[in-house]
Amino acid sequence: MKKVLKTFPDNFLWGGAFAANQMEGAYQEDNKGLCLADINEFVDNVALDQKCNTEITTDDIYHALKDDNKIFPKRHGTDFYHRYKEDLALLGKNGMGLNTYRTSVNWARIFPNGDDQIPNEAGLRFYDDLFDEIIKNGMMPMITMSHYEMPLHLALDYNGWYNKKTIGFFYQYGKTLLDHYHNKVKHWILVNQINLIRHESFNHLGIPEDKVDNLEEAKMQGVINEMIACAMITKYAHENYPDVQIGMMLCGGPAYAASCEPKDVLATLKRNQMEYFYGDVLLRGEIPGYAYRYFDDHHFHIDICDEELEVLKNTSDFFSFSYYYTRVYDDECLQNNQDAYRNKNLPANPWGWSVDPIGLRVVLNEYYDRYQKPIYITENGIGLKDEKGMDEKIHDDYRIDYYRQHILQMKEAIQDGVDLKGYYFWAPIDIVSCSSSEMSKRYGFVYVDLDDYGNGSYERIKKDSYEWVEKAVRSNGVDLD
Repeated sequence: MKKVLKTFPDNFLWGGAFAANQMEGAYQEDNKGLCLADINEFVDNVALDQKCNTEITTDDIYHALKDDNKIFPKRHGTDFYHRYKEDLALLGKNGMGLNTYRTSVNWARIFPNGDDQIPNEAGLRFYDDLFDEIIKNGMMPMITMSHYEMPLHLALDYNGWYNKKTIGFFYQYGKTLLDHYHNKVKHWILVNQINLIRHESFNHLGIPEDKVDNLEEAKMQGVINEMIACAMITKYAHENYPDVQIGMMLCGGPAYAASCEPKDVLATLKRNQMEYFYGDVLLRGEIPGYAYRYFDDHHFHIDICDEELEVLKNTSDFFSFSYYYTRVYDDECLQNNQDAYRNKNLPANPWGWSVDPIGLRVVLNEYYDRYQKPIYITENGIGLKDEKGMDEKIHDDYRIDYYRQHILQMKEAIQDGVDLKGYYFWAPIDIVSCSSSEMSKRYGFVYVDLDDYGNGSYERIKKDSYEWVEKAVRSNGVDLD
């Protein structure tokens, strides 16, 4: 019999995960174009659990470009563009001890308009230097090609991913990155959380809601166009750089059925299938039958030809996902086209994100049963408000407890037989929140002295959790006390 693995394998990857648009800043330096995230506004005086990005119209875009009185925190981020050496030193072999580092390339740094004929050399140089510094600090780069950084021009002039021309623009971008960085970056995620087309819809797909007749149909067409482009890049990578691994990524956490009533169970199955859908296409190579039923039930006309269906057979090498919370679903949600809702049996952070460590073990088993592919948890963390104590330090035992419980459940999943290759803490250094564009929703083990309005020294300060994570990482998940 095969021996059960009791803990993390010796070659396990412990990493930190970030997004370029949430930390780099320097939004107009070195010929960078505007990207979708550059128009994410911080809105004050809104309930915490209601702070989120919404659908965007073309008028919203033009107002964002003209209104100097609004606050757009992602334009300055945490000034990583100028401070990356300092930040990487805090995380790598001489700091926290991480052996891998995930971030994204800002598409608008490489092709400022998206439809440019040649790449921006200044952008290429920045990421050359960044990847060199990641490797210098003993960390393997895991790089995302698209993490809400589509050039804004593609949204305004092409309707983002709804336009099939964007397939070619993204393919050219992906090909450029592979050609330029394949000797430095061996692991790529093509699209961050590709299933997020209800939340983060505009940030992901760049489709202004006033430019299409049926937004829900347009979003589904857009994400299918995106998957075709991903399969084209995967094919190019496999043919030209066989030592490069291409991954796909979901926002993880299938919903629980609200009851054992068969109609609730069936509704939850149907909801979860359309979350798995993207993995089924990019890891299995075809559009599944339940998706065709979904399109038919919703009267969606999806434009995809036989040649494009053939391209989808070029499947990804590994599966990755983010994990923050689980939700609950029932037949009423299905009938009213509502999203899954919070599980009241679980504690939650102030933003309403439930804390469910056992759910991580559940989804790890479900995903591995489904795909039988190597798995990386490429985001996991909890956003909380951190306050300095009387000693000017941040005592965040609550964060330590969160990670301890999740790491223990990862060990259980490994004993279950899940081929878990790596785990990435989300944002070990505080960054601007993706969904709410605020600094006060903090994930890091390192505090950044910056508030929601862009005020502060940008100083980096280690929290109590920093030392705990260092022990956990350097012991390969053994020392969790």
